[in-house]
Amino acid sequence: MILTGLILLSLALGLAAWLGFVWSVKSGQYDDPEGPKYRMLDDDEEEGRRPKSPPGPPPNEPPPPPKP
Repeated sequence: MILTGLILLSLALGLAAWLGFVWSVKSGQYDDPEGPKYRMLDDDEEEGRRPKSPPGPPPNEPPPPPKP
């Protein structure tokens, strides 16, 4: 009785692991494992993203006048 339950439990866990693996393959988890390490070397400006500017007024505008 207990042995049958343990066998069924192990089969259910194996099936759940297999279904999780199949789902991850179908959802694209393993499509490009090499891409992220090369993506960090790409230049941000090529992709249309602007680099982060330092805090403060934009470089083309004068600072605001002091308050009296």
